[in-house]
Amino acid sequence: MLEAIPVVRPSHLGLCVSNLDESLRFYCDGLGFTPAGTFELTSVELAGLDGSLEVDGPAVLTSQFITLGDLKIELLAFRDPPPHGQPSLVRNQRGLTHLSFLVDDVDTAAERLTEYGGAIVDGTRSKPGIDIVFLADPDGVRVELMAG
Repeated sequence: MLEAIPVVRPSHLGLCVSNLDESLRFYCDGLGFTPAGTFELTSVELAGLDGSLEVDGPAVLTSQFITLGDLKIELLAFRDPPPHGQPSLVRNQRGLTHLSFLVDDVDTAAERLTEYGGAIVDGTRSKPGIDIVFLADPDGVRVELMAG
């Protein structure tokens, strides 16, 4: 007999950012998220934090939660060690490739997000049965806007 599936509920998505203020502007002012809690974290005070974050210690960062409806994102702004690497540039790259949001008007929303630090990804505006465009957030993370 199979065991019952344990109760699982979504918690949040984590997004490492290079500039917390720019990311807050994009996600809060541009997309309508609301700041929901800020935590200053250091592995000097929280033993094992660097290990749980999978970084070489010591770790010093700001954890800023933002919410939009039931969606909660944790913006991780590392001061030490500093952020590095590149976000996914194509959708067939392993791992998280993009965040997606339904909007009333794709072009209007895309234009607004460019005013808040986003950049439209060339060649991604399409209408394969639904209006779609991809933008890059201030760190290059892909954000899909879909008519809905």
